[in-house]
Amino acid sequence: MANTILVKFNQLRLLPTAVYLQANRTTTSKHYNPKFKKHRKEKFLKVELPDFNEDFENMSQERVRQKMKERGVVPPRPWVERPFYISSTGGVFESYVPPEGDGKASLVSTSRAKQAVELIEKKSKSMMAIRKIKSFDEDFDTKAFCQTAQDIYIKAHESLVSNDKKILRTYVTEKAYPEFRHNTEGKTIRWKFLESLEPPRVVHARCTDVISKENIFGQVTVRFHTRQQLSVYDRFGRLLHGSEILAKDVLEYVVFEKHLSNLYGVWRVHDKIIPDWAPPKDPSKLTMIMPEETPAVEAVEAKDEKEVAKIADK
Repeated sequence: MANTILVKFNQLRLLPTAVYLQANRTTTSKHYNPKFKKHRKEKFLKVELPDFNEDFENMSQERVRQKMKERGVVPPRPWVERPFYISSTGGVFESYVPPEGDGKASLVSTSRAKQAVELIEKKSKSMMAIRKIKSFDEDFDTKAFCQTAQDIYIKAHESLVSNDKKILRTYVTEKAYPEFRHNTEGKTIRWKFLESLEPPRVVHARCTDVISKENIFGQVTVRFHTRQQLSVYDRFGRLLHGSEILAKDVLEYVVFEKHLSNLYGVWRVHDKIIPDWAPPKDPSKLTMIMPEETPAVEAVEAKDEKEVAKIADK
């Protein structure tokens, strides 16, 4: 009996029980530790989403402007600006006029002596232009530049022969690129630089500004008298121009251009000056004229036509 009474008293828990500090989870979203309540609240931002179903066409301009201000959108301007970069000029300014008979006429002849005097008179402008180039590039030297220009000239033609468009763009300007690539699609080009008959020399130099006074371009014309080999084949392997065996003496006046105001500007092939007194180019060896048929071939074709007519009558 006593045992049953003690058991009932134990069930009533009249004695103080141990206090436990264990957190009790409930179904509410309230955090058990309210210490950093403010910081937890700042973690979440209430984003006001735009209403994509708004009819802006029927809104007034003031209302549209107010909506754009609320969203922090810059209003559109009445004009459209497109940034563009001018890396080269569109042509040759004050192009060099080669003396007639250059490379052939003797230095002792009167006409050649007269041309030499005229070139000396025009040399002052070139000297001023070279001085302008040296103000941007202190290491510029005409003698050293001639060798650099020859290397650029050779590499530009080698990249054209190998059909490497990416490398070709580094050696020619945007104006000269389509002229280099003109009528080369489907052709096979064989070109070889053999030797220089005369050392290259600077014959002309000019500087000009584009759009603004600070945007300056420089152009230097270099005279090349070289020996080269050139042969061009069509897509069927037929020879169109030149020869891989014969070499020719080539006299050229090549214009090199550089964007002087650009810190990373480089000298590139810009154009070639072809004088009026230069001989015309050799025409292509292929023609579109049908060969004349021989009488024997005509007789055979007439006989075939008669046989075809007989078969048709039957």
